[in-house]
Amino acid sequence: MARLIAPSFSDYSPSWIRPDILAGLTVWAVLVPESLAYATIAGVPPVVGLYAAVPALVLYSVFGSSRHLVVAPMSATAALSAGVVASFAAGGADVVTLTAGLAVATGIVALIAGLLRLGFLAAFISEPVLRGFIIGLALTIIIGQLPSLVGVEKGSGNFFEKAWDLLLHLGDVDALTIAVGVSSLVVLLVLRRLMPLLPGSLVVALVCIALTALLNLDDHGLDIVGHIDAGLPTIGFPDVTAPEFRDLIAAAVGVMLVGFAEGLGAAKTYAAKSGYDIDPNRELLGLGISNLGSGLASGMVVNGSLSKTAVNGSAGAKSQLSAVTAAVLTLLTLLFMTRLFSDLPEATLAAIVIAAVIELVDISALRRLWRVRTGQVTKVYQLSARADFVGALAALIGVLLFDTLPGLVIGICVSVVLLIARTSRPHIAPLAPVDGSPVDGGPVDGSGTHPGLWVDQVRNPDYAGVPGVLVVRVEASLLFANADYVRERVRELAADVPDLRLVVLDGRATPSIDVTATAMLTQLRGDLQRDGADLALAGDVGQVRDVLEKAAEGDGPRVYPTVEAALAAATEEPPSGA
Repeated sequence: MARLIAPSFSDYSPSWIRPDILAGLTVWAVLVPESLAYATIAGVPPVVGLYAAVPALVLYSVFGSSRHLVVAPMSATAALSAGVVASFAAGGADVVTLTAGLAVATGIVALIAGLLRLGFLAAFISEPVLRGFIIGLALTIIIGQLPSLVGVEKGSGNFFEKAWDLLLHLGDVDALTIAVGVSSLVVLLVLRRLMPLLPGSLVVALVCIALTALLNLDDHGLDIVGHIDAGLPTIGFPDVTAPEFRDLIAAAVGVMLVGFAEGLGAAKTYAAKSGYDIDPNRELLGLGISNLGSGLASGMVVNGSLSKTAVNGSAGAKSQLSAVTAAVLTLLTLLFMTRLFSDLPEATLAAIVIAAVIELVDISALRRLWRVRTGQVTKVYQLSARADFVGALAALIGVLLFDTLPGLVIGICVSVVLLIARTSRPHIAPLAPVDGSPVDGGPVDGSGTHPGLWVDQVRNPDYAGVPGVLVVRVEASLLFANADYVRERVRELAADVPDLRLVVLDGRATPSIDVTATAMLTQLRGDLQRDGADLALAGDVGQVRDVLEKAAEGDGPRVYPTVEAALAAATEEPPSGA
């Protein structure tokens, strides 16, 4: 049972209560109007968003691994929900029921994935891809909020289509809406910089609600959230048929993937800032139980919200008590305060969302990725050398062009392709002994087994190689994907060594080998023997030694404990092909 206690509440400090409650108030001020808006995106009544938020916030606080993640309705999964439900509702099915059914289906899929401990699949979503995905998602959220900020109709399509539509309608902007929206955004940014401990979002929201009510700004053309139904939802399994639910389960896989990726990205971002770890398996369980609770409470699909987590983190949250606070306030809102938020200007809501996510548009992170070269740079494989940057950029552009799920898939696919390209062209370094390292005869006792220090000759041109010997280090596992390249590269290096008598592969940087690479080593040894040289493998290679013994059938290279041992043996006997 101890594992069910949220890490967020372990070692809880009483000093966290005040910042957590203030952060919960701030999240509540953003969550209520956002949940109303995202329910509209999903094609259901606005109050459905509030129905979803309460159980999601509470259940994730118990089962999730993040101290800061806010699980609630979100734009990306709301849009996916609308698309999935629309295909079912064409036959006349109830949209609200199907929406709740999709939430339950998404919860079941995520729970199964978590129980099967499939969180390791998150390893295929690299940090650079996640960074590009977050930047693209933040930009998409911003461009989606700008029309509300300036008072024009929202466009449809991808990021660029929405941006173009906004430019075309700049002549239709409403002066009052711009005044409220832009001033709200400026005040939020100024308060964040000058008074970071003040819940700026809550202050701005309450001030704008008060001004709207006192000055009747809605009568002058200012759009407000409007009427919200009060009361609690119906609890129970959605009234969907078995065939409908089966199809919803299939569609829920994609919805879960997007929700998991966005929530994991937001959770990792704020966990890194606060110095704790995220458990992907627990995140799947938290996502699953949150969606299951939402669906059973007549809600909609929920996931870790990038924008609301940003609000939570910037407001100073220390634990999930902030989410529980927001849940309690949202429940009270459903019962008693729906009228309060009906006067919130949509322009102010847009400003709160933009201010929350604008700091996540981390262009400097892309510049750092560009400067990092993670592979061998050649004319053909320059992209694989900057695989992290290319993966991040692919995810970013994919989100902007094709939406969230395709963008994430594109980023993952590009990363995997570049990883394969980089693996197929490993760095192969010719080595030279450092002055003082044993070469001829090894240490004082002459055993030749002491591992000396060998360095990359290209990086250290002052050190000379051993005459007649080529020592190389393959900085990767030897696999079918790189076997031919390794063979050709070693032959090229061997051709440059005068009077070559021995090639030694230093296996300390080669943790594994497969059957294809074993056959390649046998072939390489034959190539060298025809030229009067031999091939040896050195280093405590473990698994490599086992595979060579079973697969090479005595024709593979000899294995020695150290490079020095291989050299010492070569001085005692002529090459095998001599």
